[in-house]
Formats: sequence, C-alpha cells, structure tokens
Amino acid sequence: MSALTIAGTRTGSFNYSGERIPFERLPRPGATARVLIKVLPGGRVQVLAPEDASDEEVTRALAKRARWVYTRRREFLKLQEHVKPRRYISGESHFYLGKRYLLKVMVDPDMPAIVRMFRGRLEVTVRQRKPESVKTALDAWYRLRAREVFHARLEKALPQALWVNEQPRLRVLAMKTQWGNCSTNGMLTLNAALIKAPADCIDYVILHELCHLAEHSHSKRFYALLDATCPGWQAKKVRLDGMAEMILV
Repeated sequence: MSALTIAGTRTGSFNYSGERIPFERLPRPGATARVLIKVLPGGRVQVLAPEDASDEEVTRALAKRARWVYTRRREFLKLQEHVKPRRYISGESHFYLGKRYLLKVMVDPDMPAIVRMFRGRLEVTVRQRKPESVKTALDAWYRLRAREVFHARLEKALPQALWVNEQPRLRVLAMKTQWGNCSTNGMLTLNAALIKAPADCIDYVILHELCHLAEHSHSKRFYALLDATCPGWQAKKVRLDGMAEMILV
C-alpha cells in the first residue's frame, strides 16, 4: 500500500533540546532507499524506512532533521492545546466542506434521528438529549455525505488522471493518521473526516491517491504527476494539515 500501515511497527525515541521525542518506525514500500520522516497532526513522529535500513541509518536521518521534527511537533502540540473535546450540545461549531456550522440539538421521542443543514446550522433531532446519540446521528450523516461528495469529486478528477483507464473502487473509512491511501490492487480509501475539509483539499487528496495508481512510491515521477494534475498542491496540503486538529476530533 502507498500509505502508512501499522504492520511491522517498531518504536524508539531521540533527544533534542532536552526533550525526549518518541517515534514509530514503519516499513517503506517501494525500491527507494531513502528514509522518510513525518510529523503527524497530534505530534506523532513516524519514520518510514526500507526493511533493510539499519538502526544507524535511521538515527542519522533523524539527526539531520531533528530540529525540523522538534519544531513541527511543537507546532502541532500547541494547536492541540486549544482544541476542546466535542460535547455535542447546541451552540457548538462543526465543520462541513471547510465551513463552520452551529449545532442545534432538538429532541423528539417519536422521531428517528435526523440531521439537516438549515440557515447556517446543523440541526440534529434525536429521541434523547444524550451526547452519544447526537454523535451517532452526526457521524452517520457525515459518512453518507462523504460517500456522495467523494464519488462526485472522484468523477470530476478522473479526466486529469490520464493514466487511469477506469474509475477505481472507492471506500470511506474513519482513520486517525491518514487522509487517504491507495492499495496495490487499485482501491482508494478516503478518511470520512475529509468531508469536513474544503472541496479543494478533498480534490488534492483524491489526486494524490490517483497518482499512486501510476507510481506507488513517493518518487520524483510521483511528484511530477502530482505537480501536473494538482498545481499548488503544497498549499492545499498545508491548509488541510492545519485543520486536522479541528476536524479529526
């Protein structure tokens, strides 16, 4: 698979500026010998390394990027300090396609759970005023909207991916560390939480995964394809990652 997998995960840590920074080492697929380091929203550090890379090679790669890892991780952790857990009560804000909507919770014991958008609000009707009931209703609505929107955005993106001969299969899952992935058999998987992000960010993730149908590793060829099909993708990625703490909670 082109995305991260927890299979074969090993853990370790390194010190920088007096701080112990834990990391996960995961196998990096493909023929590249390069060690790739990622700092995920939430502050997790992942090191993707070829199976035959030694611990010394991983250590050297971390040492070269230690300052960047330290700085990026602190940025994410600082963002996290201001993110409050969802309470699923009226007046709380929730995202849909990059816009904030105020939540309004209504109770009707005789009605099934219903979610609708109305005048800048997300109105949720539940049988009991319980946070878990509101969350269940919202999650189901988000998944439904995600399937509809993602399939529509995929169809729109396909003409830009000239190497794709037929529409790939698409599934929607709740994921904590990935926006999307592409399997070796051509299955695209998108994070259900992406429906909360702006449409152009969704398009970027879809095009990113479509590029993996032609090149499964993050090679020069992969990035050349991404540059050609999604100009300015770097800004979209930064915008999306910057929203992660707000839309993944």
